[in-house]
Amino acid sequence: MKKQHPIPMPHNKASRREFIKKSTLAGTMLGMTDFVPDSSKTKNLKHITASGSAGSIHVAPRYHRWHVDPGVEWVETNTSYSHLDWKIPLAQTALVLVDVWQRHYLKDTEERSEEIIDNKLVPLITACRKSGMEVIHTPSAPTAHAHPNWINLPINQPRQLHADWPPADFRSLNGPFAACRRPTEPREKERQNLPTLRIHPKVAPTTKEAVIATGDELHLYCKQKGILFLFFAGFNTNACVLRNDYATIKMSEKGYQVLLVRDCTTGMETRETQATMSQTLGAILHLEMFGQYSVTSDEMIAGFS
Repeated sequence: MKKQHPIPMPHNKASRREFIKKSTLAGTMLGMTDFVPDSSKTKNLKHITASGSAGSIHVAPRYHRWHVDPGVEWVETNTSYSHLDWKIPLAQTALVLVDVWQRHYLKDTEERSEEIIDNKLVPLITACRKSGMEVIHTPSAPTAHAHPNWINLPINQPRQLHADWPPADFRSLNGPFAACRRPTEPREKERQNLPTLRIHPKVAPTTKEAVIATGDELHLYCKQKGILFLFFAGFNTNACVLRNDYATIKMSEKGYQVLLVRDCTTGMETRETQATMSQTLGAILHLEMFGQYSVTSDEMIAGFS
C-alpha cells in the first residue's frame, strides 16, 4: 500500500494554531450540555450526558489527533486517531442521507455502493427509524423538488453571488477563457442519457421523513427541529459527501457537530487508487483531520441500546 500523506495544514502560523486549538476542543463549547473528563477513559476523552431525554445514542466519535503525548517527538508519524465519548439526546440528532442514488455510471462504484446499501445502510436506517432518530434525505435539488416529501421551506435571505467578480465569462469559461475548458468527452451524451437519478428504492423516504433540496433548507429544518448533531451517510465520499452545500463540510461550517458513518460511504476511485481505496480513505481522513468525526454503523446501532 502506498504511503498516504496528510493534507497540508494552512501556511499561516496563527491560523494553524487556531485550527489545532479548535479541532482539539471540538464540541466543548456547545451550550446544550457540559463536557467533563471521564476518568474511566483516557485523558483525551470527553463525555456528554443526555439528561432528561426520552432516548439517546452513545457513540465514540473518531478524529485525527494532531497532538502527541508529553515526551513524544511532535512529528506527523507520531500523530494518530483518538476518540471522544458522547451520549447524545436523540431529539438533537439526525441521519442525513446524501445522494443515495439507484445507479452510478461507474460500474465498480455502483457495485460497492449496492453492497454498502444492502449490508450497512439498510440495517442502520432500520435501527434509526426504530429508535426514533430523524432520517433526512438530501438528493440534488431537482430530485428533491419532484419528491412529495420535499419540505419546501422558504429561504428569506438567499445567498447573493457577487455578480461582478470573477467576470461572468470567466465563471462560465466562455469568450476569451474558452480555451481553459476541459475537452468534451465523447461519451458524455451517453452518460447524460442514462435513466434519471432517483433516491434508491431500498432507502426510500417514509411518509414522515423529510426530503431536503439545499443546505440552507437543511439548516432551517434542523433549527425547527432542534437538531445539532448530524450523522452523514451516502455517496460519493470524495465528491458530494464533502462538497455539496447540504453535506459534511458546509454543515460543519454552519456550526453543527458532523459525524460521517465511514462504512456507509464509498468514493470514486481511479486506476491508481482502487486497490487501496485511497480516495475514499483520504476523504474520511480529511474530515477527521479538520474538525469533523467518523463512526461506524455497527457503533451507532449498538449505541441505541
